[in-house]
Amino acid sequence: MDEEYDVIVLGTGLKECIISGLLSVDGLKVLHMDRNDYYGGESSSLNLIKLWKRFKGNDTPPEHLGISKEYNVDMIPKFMMANGALVRVLIHTSVTKYLNFKAVDGSFVYNNGKIHKVPATDVEALKSNLMGLFEKRRARKFFIYVQDYEEDDAKSHEGLDLTKVTTREVISKYGLEDDTVDFIGHALALHRDDSYLDEPAIDTVKRMKLYAESLARFQGGSPYIYPLYGLGELPQAFARLSAVYGGTYMLNKPECKVEFDESGKAYGVTSEGETAKCKKVVCDPSYLPEKVKKVGRVARAICIMKHPIPDTKDSHSVQIILPKKQLKRKSDMYVFCCSYAHNVAPKGKFIAFVSTEAETDKPEIELKPGIDLLGPVEETFFDIYDRYEPINNPEEDSCFLTNSYDASTHFETTVKDVLALYNKITGKELDLSVDLNAASAAEQEAA
Repeated sequence: MDEEYDVIVLGTGLKECIISGLLSVDGLKVLHMDRNDYYGGESSSLNLIKLWKRFKGNDTPPEHLGISKEYNVDMIPKFMMANGALVRVLIHTSVTKYLNFKAVDGSFVYNNGKIHKVPATDVEALKSNLMGLFEKRRARKFFIYVQDYEEDDAKSHEGLDLTKVTTREVISKYGLEDDTVDFIGHALALHRDDSYLDEPAIDTVKRMKLYAESLARFQGGSPYIYPLYGLGELPQAFARLSAVYGGTYMLNKPECKVEFDESGKAYGVTSEGETAKCKKVVCDPSYLPEKVKKVGRVARAICIMKHPIPDTKDSHSVQIILPKKQLKRKSDMYVFCCSYAHNVAPKGKFIAFVSTEAETDKPEIELKPGIDLLGPVEETFFDIYDRYEPINNPEEDSCFLTNSYDASTHFETTVKDVLALYNKITGKELDLSVDLNAASAAEQEAA
């Protein structure tokens, strides 16, 4: 271990593994360590016995729930946008060859007490029961505008400079109702609050286009894909990738103490009396708690069921977004459901997650609107965890910390964090212009 590395990465959570993989592919010498004896950190996958032990305190789950090892329950479950940045990163690093994806069946939004399929195109807008007849026509016009919009084709802009005009102004041009704006902003563009309305519309239009293009990719009922056996496969795939490029992984390394010189710059990491030297340290908040601040908490419920969520067309995998306005809350609520179809549970079993940014200390009450959508539940585990963000200056201390995971059930925010961190560490933007067909394993699995 007494070698010198370009970067030492602490923690094998998903963000840390992606960064480690990207840096290895760039030719940097990377040492990746974790105090745990398993991959994944906060974003690990648990079998039933481990899940039971973590939330119930013993390791004897009831027999009717099935065989423990057939469960792969992700602690931070998130779907991937089929054409999104994470899939591009996976292709850029060739990690796709270690994974098999399957399309997610449904993408829904909660509106006026009911679940509706999220319409993403002009054709779907006309069929949607989210809107009345006249609103459908207005929405259809807006969707056509978004579909036809090309940044470098001035004719498609209809006189609007979307880098200057706000989303609110564009929407008012089409006369859309508040409920329509609500589902477009939160379930299609995947914004987590309403600040986007007063920001340049280009970001929202790009997000809507990404959703529609991802939806078209697999001709499925949603724009999302998800790995077979769950996200626990991802950190391991990146570990393999890193090894191919000469990176070193070490699990079960106690302490992992970051060493600083007199000027406060990190120069290495000590574990079991040995110090590995490095130029930069990347880690999750738990390794350098003095360099982060608490910015919020996530409340979540993990539910085991033996049926799909009602009113989702019997979908075996589904995301439902409950916009904050519909619940009179400060933040959106998310429902994620997966089943034996993605090999995350025994045959006949479904796993649902309900998550939101916590506004109280009572997750069982706070999460009720989402849990009420699930129908009968066999078992529920409640949890609240803190969210942290770094407060240090990496230029001064050479420490690059990741943010904690948010409550959303898709990867768009997570990947933004990773790409921003990559830019800080390397000083360059990651080129994500890849051939999306390279995820051919995904295509076959999802077909």
